Amino acid sequence: MDINLIGLIRAAVLNGTPLLFGTSGEILTEKSGNLNLGVEGLMFMGGAFGLCGAFVYGQAAGDHAVGAVAVAIALLASFAAGVIGSLIFSFLTITLRANQNVTGLALTIFGTGVGQFVGELMRLKVGGNVTVSNALKDAFANPVLPKFLQDIPVVGPILFSYNFFVYLGFAAAIIMAYVMAKTRCGLSLCAVGESPATADAAGINVTLYKYLSTCIGAGICGIGGLYYVLDYNQGIWATTGQIEALGWLAVALGIFTTWKPLNAIWGAYLFGMLYWLYQFLPSLLGITMASHITDLVQMLPYVVTIIVLIVVSMRKKKENQPPAHLGLAYFREER
Repeated sequence: MDINLIGLIRAAVLNGTPLLFGTSGEILTEKSGNLNLGVEGLMFMGGAFGLCGAFVYGQAAGDHAVGAVAVAIALLASFAAGVIGSLIFSFLTITLRANQNVTGLALTIFGTGVGQFVGELMRLKVGGNVTVSNALKDAFANPVLPKFLQDIPVVGPILFSYNFFVYLGFAAAIIMAYVMAKTRCGLSLCAVGESPATADAAGINVTLYKYLSTCIGAGICGIGGLYYVLDYNQGIWATTGQIEALGWLAVALGIFTTWKPLNAIWGAYLFGMLYWLYQFLPSLLGITMASHITDLVQMLPYVVTIIVLIVVSMRKKKENQPPAHLGLAYFREER
């Protein structure tokens, strides 16, 4: 297989992983009937707080820092940041029944601002760029599977040469799909999203399920932001606009995958390939691309999403439709 094609596939997986976390988290949230458009803000907060946790640990432990501990601290910090952001959203939309679209957009602005504040505060504290040590970078970026698997021709680089976060995102989507389809709590969650009044009458705690799914989903989104900062940005805080693009891509990808976690796996990798295709297309085709053509290529994920939306709406299959109560507040008094 051509080395450029292998590189493209690997780039699709690596660049699609933050999308996989963001999409999985958003699917879990939307399955409860909550439409959280603040994925961008949640990923920003997760990236900033996760990097802060790893950085502070690295500074405190010095040469005695352990990579696995740094990964655990960063994961917990990013997940907690997402949960905290979603608690604000949940209180406003579930308890106070505020408009979910407006609240989600407000969360985007709030989360981005908080993330920028934390990142800049760290930068001012150290008097320069905020970055984790090379040893901790290796803990986040190095492949976790045995070397003999990585050395298998073609298959090794494509399947077995990734870091911990890639396999974590893959596993999270599979577990989520199983829980939603095969367990009591997963089926109850889907019932809440389809008809909260019916679920309430059946004895399901609608408020609890909405809070839990929204908070856990937001925590997963936060891990996506952490992956982007620690792996793609190589552990350096940079206030780029890429997380913003990834946040909205994750929302679009939730629609593209018709709210199915297993579809999110290949969908995220497809979007990762399409979004960064402009970097590989010139070498694959042996051409030079103008800047305006590059911008058009980066539009491909959104174009594909629009096409899928049209096809899904025309076919009108129930299994491809969003939860019936998505984006609507539940008023128990009207039951």
